[in-house]
Amino acid sequence: MPRGGRGGKPKHKGRGRTFHNPEEIDAQMKDDTNAWRQKNRDMPPSSSSSEESSDDEDRPTKGIEGLIQIENPNRVQNKMKKASNLNVETATSGTQNLSRREREEIAKQEAHQRYLKLHAEGKTDEAKADMARLQIIRKQREDAAKKRDEEKKAKDDAAKAKSQARKK
Repeated sequence: MPRGGRGGKPKHKGRGRTFHNPEEIDAQMKDDTNAWRQKNRDMPPSSSSSEESSDDEDRPTKGIEGLIQIENPNRVQNKMKKASNLNVETATSGTQNLSRREREEIAKQEAHQRYLKLHAEGKTDEAKADMARLQIIRKQREDAAKKRDEEKKAKDDAAKAKSQARKK
């Protein structure tokens, strides 16, 4: 059995639904369109050459923007920017518009480049240690090569001595 049994609190599903007659809806739409036409007839025609018209009136409205009147004094309105001005602004503002993370990333890359340059010149501790290790390895290889040459010469001398002893 479900919690609370069969009875319990009444459910309110579907209780708030009301249905309107199609005639009422049509009448309301006609009244709205008539009121809108009356409102637009009462307004004086605006001249397109008038300099008092604002940018909001010139641009087409999107969605319900034209239906809602906004009277917010703090509202920032987007103004159209020219491409020529935009290029000049972005060139001068360069690093000013970067976020903290972007600045840190650029600084990190520059530091890495400086390190690689110093490493290539052999000025870092790591580069100095690498050079010392390389010198030790070169020395070991030279010694090993000399030892091999000496052994080869000794072997050749022994073979020559053996061959001369056989000839006699």
